[in-house]
Amino acid sequence: MNPTAYNQLSTEIADTLENNLGEFTHKPTMTPMPQTNFAKPEYFLNRELSLIEFNQRVLANATDESVPLLERLRFLCISSSNLDEFFEIRVAGIKQMVELGSVQAGPDNLQPAELLRQICGKARALVEQQYSIFNNYLVGRLAEQNIRFLPRNEWSERQVEWLQNYFFENLMPVMSPLGLDPAHPFPRILNKSLNFIVSLEGKDAFGRSSNMAIVQAPRSLPRLINIEGDSAKGPNDYVFLSSIIHEFANHLFLGMKINGCYQFRVTRNGDLLVEDEEVDDLKRALEGELLSRRFSDAVRLEVADTCPEDISAFLLHQFELEPDDLYQVNGPVNLNRLANVIDIVDRPDLKFPAFTPSMPQNMVGSKSLFHLIREKDILLHHPFQSFAPVVDFVRQAASDPNVLAIKQTLYRTGSDSAIVEALVEAAKAGKEVTVIIELRARFDEEDNIRLATKLQSAGAHVVYGVVGYKTHAKMIYVVRREKKILRRYVHLGTGNYHSRTARLYTDFGLFTSQKIITNDVHKLFHQLTGLGKAYKLKKLLQAPFNLHESILKLIEQETEFAAQGKEGRIIAKMNALVDTMVIQKLYEASCQGVQIDLIIRGICCLRPGIPGISENIRVRSVIGRFLEHTRIYYFHNDGDSKVYLSSADWMQRNFFQRVEASFPIDNEELKTQAIKQGLHFYLEDNTQAWLLQSDGTYLLKKAGKGEEAFSAQTKLLQSLAESAQ
Repeated sequence: MNPTAYNQLSTEIADTLENNLGEFTHKPTMTPMPQTNFAKPEYFLNRELSLIEFNQRVLANATDESVPLLERLRFLCISSSNLDEFFEIRVAGIKQMVELGSVQAGPDNLQPAELLRQICGKARALVEQQYSIFNNYLVGRLAEQNIRFLPRNEWSERQVEWLQNYFFENLMPVMSPLGLDPAHPFPRILNKSLNFIVSLEGKDAFGRSSNMAIVQAPRSLPRLINIEGDSAKGPNDYVFLSSIIHEFANHLFLGMKINGCYQFRVTRNGDLLVEDEEVDDLKRALEGELLSRRFSDAVRLEVADTCPEDISAFLLHQFELEPDDLYQVNGPVNLNRLANVIDIVDRPDLKFPAFTPSMPQNMVGSKSLFHLIREKDILLHHPFQSFAPVVDFVRQAASDPNVLAIKQTLYRTGSDSAIVEALVEAAKAGKEVTVIIELRARFDEEDNIRLATKLQSAGAHVVYGVVGYKTHAKMIYVVRREKKILRRYVHLGTGNYHSRTARLYTDFGLFTSQKIITNDVHKLFHQLTGLGKAYKLKKLLQAPFNLHESILKLIEQETEFAAQGKEGRIIAKMNALVDTMVIQKLYEASCQGVQIDLIIRGICCLRPGIPGISENIRVRSVIGRFLEHTRIYYFHNDGDSKVYLSSADWMQRNFFQRVEASFPIDNEELKTQAIKQGLHFYLEDNTQAWLLQSDGTYLLKKAGKGEEAFSAQTKLLQSLAESAQ
């Protein structure tokens, strides 16, 4: 960027932040500060209920007419998938607390039993809304576009014949119906698998008269079957596998009468229990736990809403669940399976427009990333700007004979990662390759174990981080011989080294060869691979050592400036805000007149707009095409602003139970870029921004009369991506 353009952009940012955003340019409300107790339960929103509210916002996009039709279906699937994980992890943990008789409450003072009751009520309402949207809204609109989900009562004779052939050729050979009797006890049901309970009448060939059986749907077959040939009205006619099993289940029980066939699915505890103090081989311990997770304690039972009460009660008894754990659904028990249709159907007109991520001007045609980074720092904003330079950075390091060592952290990266392939090649070439792989990245454990084995086989040094702390920092460190000196290069990011999610998540990544920062990263890797006391870092903030304390001090500084009559200003963007001490410090800052804007995608336990406490705090959540994942902390600092990018949310687990890195953006041009793209646009958003109310609900912000509609993500696509057409 040339100096003229840069100065113009800096002026634009300053003017906009100070003059144009009416939401926070009003005179700050200042409240005298006696000995205020900022820890009162009524000042905090519940974490779990806030997470349900997030899924409610995601689901709202399923009926947003401005969203392409198949993308609306995707938002429905995402809300379903999110709710599955919520039960597997959060609800499972609360149920364990209730079973142990725990009365330990969070800062909002909701005890586990009462919290579980409220969760059940809100989750049940969310599920009912999901199925209502699918049945009464999406199915009809998709049919108008010749994408049909055909119920059994609408099958033509030709379709019945085609589906019956499919049943005999593809289903019958791999199905094993299980009659329930003393010799055939209730089978083990896999987590989130599709099953049927069948009510029977009559005797079989052995004279047995069991009145109930279980049918497990083959895991090898898709849950949606595309009708082919002359039997279909069009190329996108689909039938649920569950419908086929329902229709032809009588062929599984020859000579017996079927009184009913009802689908069900059980959700189990998805957390892995590994006692850190008793583990001598973390990889082996996790491999054992992964096998048991599929059959761990049940936490939720979903059944067809036509299932009789006595059969539902029977299933609840088998899974040791209570009536509140039962969810009756009007449709397929796993809506997330509908996501396959979005990828299969070739209708680009019903999806978000394709776009090509851009490359910074100085990177186009450049052969050496090391030369560019040596000249100046580079800040990339994904997915609007390409993730390819990050992959190329590792590839060039792997093939460059002058590179001596590569060190990298991997949290989630994908099973076919180009970065991992480059690390393998570097290790085979004899370079010193050290990789810290977080084996306990939830639901990616199996992939990460395979990656660790692959890298070890190539000769890389593989470390599983620090027992008791997840390694969540995103760092690449390269040592290169240049003439007679060793120069170090690093990449620091807010997101994972995962090429696929880099197209779906918003994240920042910084390339730098600054000596102070590269030395800090060098020390961080030493801490992760070796032993010894924590290093004192000069620029980076790190968890679990000083990140929490540093954030508190930065908030306190703004509070002090405001108390002196100066401007106090904080803007922070992250996925979640939970930490009670940070929230209390923000309340204290608000009371002194500090203007605070929080852009929190998901969980927020801070309650804004409390008279005399949080009147100067505004919270918004932006839900759009891309998953908001950037973490940015801005502090006005009496005009000498401080901007940090980070891998960490403001949660206890990030501050105290993870290895995290937060890095400053010192270059004024890049700082302006981060503020404009990562904060300014999101504070202007009036189409996809939800404003948190004091009661914990969210309201969608809409453009006012005469106000132009503005979407942060759309603006970033227009200004950064090469083509959104």
